[in-house]
Amino acid sequence: MERLLLVVLLTLAAAAWALVVWQSRVMGGAEDMGAGLTMGMAAPLFLLMWLAMMVAMMFPASAPMILAFAGSQARRRATGGPSTPTWLFVLPYLAVWTAFGAAGYGIAVVGDALVGDSMAAADAMSRAAGGLLVAAGVYQLTPLKHACLVRCRTPFMFMLRYWRDGRWGAVTMGLRHGLYCLGCCWLLFLLLLPLGVMNVGAMVAVAALVFAEKALPYGDTVGKVAAFGLIGYGLFALSWPNALPTVM
Repeated sequence: MERLLLVVLLTLAAAAWALVVWQSRVMGGAEDMGAGLTMGMAAPLFLLMWLAMMVAMMFPASAPMILAFAGSQARRRATGGPSTPTWLFVLPYLAVWTAFGAAGYGIAVVGDALVGDSMAAADAMSRAAGGLLVAAGVYQLTPLKHACLVRCRTPFMFMLRYWRDGRWGAVTMGLRHGLYCLGCCWLLFLLLLPLGVMNVGAMVAVAALVFAEKALPYGDTVGKVAAFGLIGYGLFALSWPNALPTVM
């Protein structure tokens, strides 16, 4: 059962990547798509693509936690005990990231209104992105980041500490785990606004870092090494804005 679920999760992630790449090409070839943080997208399309991005980027890294929950329910069924569908754990997790996407869209709309469309705006956007890179790097080294990452890296410890029975228990666990994952990665994903929410290269880089931090041995060390890379690149971009291409 766990193998089947893993195949389903990876298939959904692959399908989401295909959708994002296709939409990126469509938008790249559309002459009427405007530049800016929203990439010319209305809120429904932005949120749809944001959700596809989350499935593509987060499902591989979150698979150990989802599989651990599904495995615990399978063992309950095998012993004749009550069990809960895994989707009740997954949906709140996705809801957290969708809500973050809605907040991101609001930030993008305000940012587009403030920045405008000019060479000066492009320079300001690159510097803002550089500042975000520095902030994301610094955040990687904070106790809050470490606390959230520990809970995302250890599924069984998470379940031992936060286990709740029943359907509502699965919902609250999924919500809690989603919030911890958001606490791990929110600044990394916020970087996608100035770099472009359809910037496949930036998505691959962020997804690789998130996966390494959460799922690979020495992931915590990988995150700390990445922190200095983010800070260094951010400082470089603050001095030479052209070193960091943005949506402007």
